[in-house]
Amino acid sequence: MIKQIRIIDGDTVTDRDMTADELAVHQVIQDDSAARANAQTAKDAARQAVLDRLGITADEAALLLN
Repeated sequence: MIKQIRIIDGDTVTDRDMTADELAVHQVIQDDSAARANAQTAKDAARQAVLDRLGITADEAALLLN
């Protein structure tokens, strides 16, 4: 899969294919972003499960912490 990269240098704009190293870094960033999103989704689901078991809303839980 070839990805394009845009380089803006002053008034000059250049589009070119990513090098293998750039593509590898791009993939690591994409994988990390997806992992963080999945972790946040799991955390949110776990938090909601606890709130459901307690029978309170997120707003009510926030009041308990203040």
